[in-house]
Order: sequence, then structure tokens, then C-alpha cells
Amino acid sequence: MVTTLLVSIAAIGFLLLLVQRIALAVALLRPVPAPGRLAPVSILKPLCGVDDALEENLRAFAALDYPRFEVLLGVKDRHDAAYPLALAFALRDPRFRVVLQRSSPGLNPKVNQLVTLAAEAKHELLLVSDSNARLPNGALFEVAAYFEDPRVGCVTHPVSGQGHVSFGALLDNLHLVSSVGAAQLGVKALTGRDLVVGKSMALRRSALAALGGFTAYADVLAEDYVIGQDLRRLGLQVRVARTPVWNVALHRPVRSFFERYLRWGVIHRTAVTLPTSLAQGLVNPLPFLTIAAVLQPGLRTLAALALGTLVKTALDVSSARALRCDPAGWRAVPAVVVKDSIIFVTWFLGLWSRTVIWRGNRLRVGARSRLLRPSTGLRPAHAEAS
Repeated sequence: MVTTLLVSIAAIGFLLLLVQRIALAVALLRPVPAPGRLAPVSILKPLCGVDDALEENLRAFAALDYPRFEVLLGVKDRHDAAYPLALAFALRDPRFRVVLQRSSPGLNPKVNQLVTLAAEAKHELLLVSDSNARLPNGALFEVAAYFEDPRVGCVTHPVSGQGHVSFGALLDNLHLVSSVGAAQLGVKALTGRDLVVGKSMALRRSALAALGGFTAYADVLAEDYVIGQDLRRLGLQVRVARTPVWNVALHRPVRSFFERYLRWGVIHRTAVTLPTSLAQGLVNPLPFLTIAAVLQPGLRTLAALALGTLVKTALDVSSARALRCDPAGWRAVPAVVVKDSIIFVTWFLGLWSRTVIWRGNRLRVGARSRLLRPSTGLRPAHAEAS
């Protein structure tokens, strides 16, 4: 009975993933809009240490073919390992500026940097770009085109991956492109709903100011998702661009992947409703087949697990290729099995846990992923990979 239920759940999950893959293909057929006016853009890039290929990443931003943009490189202080590299770029290219964080209004260190970066930015369009995010040429033109509609308050990019050398980096990139990027475009095509992901999101400064600026989200863990919700409440639109942005990961360990998504499991559960959180587990069907094979080992369950592994790998690899991510050949098969198992564990723990370990602090998370000040009973913890 339990085995039949698990296999049935997995079958539903595979059906949903197939529909999502078809929707992704449909979404990628739509033309990329061309702007009539090239509005200037301020790119806000909060840094924290030297990420994989950071110098090459910044060089790619310098090579963007958009005519009017600036890149603000944020660091907490001059002791940050990224500061010398950021300063070198600022000295070579007048479009780059180094911005030292001036205040810490909340518990979210990224948003604390964004508060200062936004205050220093010159332009109306603000594009938040994670330190390891890389924009392809043409991305800013698409952003400018969407913002020609005054009803648009935010444009977010689907996430892809690039660079993976280590197995842990492959897990990171493959999960982002197959589960996040594909979902962003697939959900958009199916339901018209736009999922905001802060890896790369552009905001209209006036719309952000109407929400209270980044300061209003300094104690929010999923600030990107909540900002998207709040913009819709203002009557503004959120759009998902067609052009993907790359997550650059080269040498991450598997432990880093687990720790990050352990935190993300709590983020997802506290930011969305319980039915939505349960549905997120449904579209990860491979672990359900694995549990069924463990509970009732036999030819049928093992055959179902083998077939499911091949189907899930094919879907993930197909999505990765569609979004310009190299699926890494034969390594994709064990990567799909390992990443889906880890994501299942972190999703399950996220249903119950309400604490995260982040950069040396253990923090409680409330509704809408709001970070709560640590009580005296909470002990400092080891730092988690960002």
C-alpha cells in the first residue's frame, strides 16, 4: 500500500516535470523584446570574499555591449578579500565603483549592502546581481525593453549555470538550471505567474522606494520573493526575462551545496504556503521511487527506479541545454541522483525547522521569511557557505 502510494506520487511528479519541460520549450520560442529607448542601468553587485572566477566575472560585465550602465561593487569593509580586486577594476574602468557598506539595518547581510549600493546608484533602473552571477550580452537590452512599460516594477532573469569543475559545483548549477530556471520560464508559460529570483533582478527605483527601499527588507531572508509579492500588491507587474543569467560555480564542495539548500528549505517553507511547499516536494519524484525500492525491493520497484533515474536525468539535461548550461556528460547521472536526494532531505527538514545557520549566526525565521533577533538561548554556530 505504502509502496503503491510512493510510486503514484512519483508518477504525478514526472508528469508535472514533463509538462514543465514542454512549457519551457514554448517560453523559449517567444521573441526577446527590443527596446525603443536605452535607459541607463545601475548594476548593484554585493561581494563577500573571492568567488569562483570573480575576476573573469567582472571582466564579463566590463565587456557588456550596453551603452549606458555602471557597476557598483559593494563590500562590507576594506578587509573583505574581494576589496583589492574590486578596487583594481574601479581604477581601470570609470563605469566601476567600489562602495563600502555604511550601516547594518538588519540581519540580512546582502540586503545591508544593497541599502548602501542603492543610495550610491545614479540611475532609475537598479539591477541586483549576485557576486557569482554573470550576464550574457543582450541581457540589459531586454531589461530596458520591459521597463518601457510603466506598469512593470521588476524584471527577473531565469537562472542557468556555468563553469562546474568539481562535483559539488555541478550539483549547484544543475539544480539551479533544471529546478529553478526551468520552473521560472515554465510556470510563466503555464500560469502567467512570474517567479522572482534574486540571482539577477532589476527594479524600478521609484517602485522600490514606494515599498520603503531595501531597508524594509533588511530582516527578510527571501527578500527577492517578498519584494515581488509586495510589488504586485502595489498593482505593478513582475516579468521573467527570456535571457538566462549564469551562476558561475567551479570548485564548490558537496557540503556547501547541502548547507545552502538546508537554509533554502527553511526559506521556501516560511515564504510560501504549506500547500505550495508540499507541491515543491512533489516535483522531486526520484526520492519517492528510491524509498519505494528500499521498502519493497524487487524487480518492479528496482525497474521503476532505474527508469525514473533515466527519465529524470533526460529531463534535467534537456532543460540545462535549453538554458545554455553544459550538463557535463556522464557525470549528469550521478549528479541528478545526489542532488535530488539532498534536495529531498533539505525540503523535508524545512517543513519543520525554523532556524538557519548563516555566516556564523544561528537565526530564527518567521512568516514571510522574516529573520528574528536571536534570543539569549541561541548559541553562535559555525559559518555556513554563502
